[in-house]
Amino acid sequence: MFEEDRVDKVAEPERRAFTYLMLSSVRFAYASAARLLVVKFVASMSASADVLALAFSEFDLSSIEMGKTITAKWRGKPVFIRRRSAAEIATEAAVPMEYLRDQETDADRTLKPEFIVVLGICPHLGCVPVSNAGDFGGWFCPCHGSHYDKSGRIRKGPSPLNLEVPPYKFIDENVILMG
Repeated sequence: MFEEDRVDKVAEPERRAFTYLMLSSVRFAYASAARLLVVKFVASMSASADVLALAFSEFDLSSIEMGKTITAKWRGKPVFIRRRSAAEIATEAAVPMEYLRDQETDADRTLKPEFIVVLGICPHLGCVPVSNAGDFGGWFCPCHGSHYDKSGRIRKGPSPLNLEVPPYKFIDENVILMG
């Protein structure tokens, strides 16, 4: 039986080439279909356009008065942006590290000392602190009594961490890009 079904090299060499061509074409079609399925699957897991639009936000800081705090919204979360005076900056820079539970210097938390940008979510239980309140004049979380200074560092209360500093950069003198 083996001898009868075999493609003879001498009698019909073009049949062998055609068979190999057809087998290669079918394998290429299968590989292309598999690649298409993988690409579609991976693309379905990427973020949609409305989510990507929320990923980056620009904020103009020129309208913020000295010593005032504004609340902006980024990725559905409140963001506190405070313009600090030279006296406030000096006060926060002079705080000894041993007084802080989550030890971060004021310079580590800001790109420009004049502006402090923090997420407005208490790291203790996710409450929204009140601006310009508390024992240190920064933020106060009324739910559990956490007090933050004007650099967003925890100074008193149950919160274990400072207010989070989101990723941002200055793209102009008074314009930041968050995200």
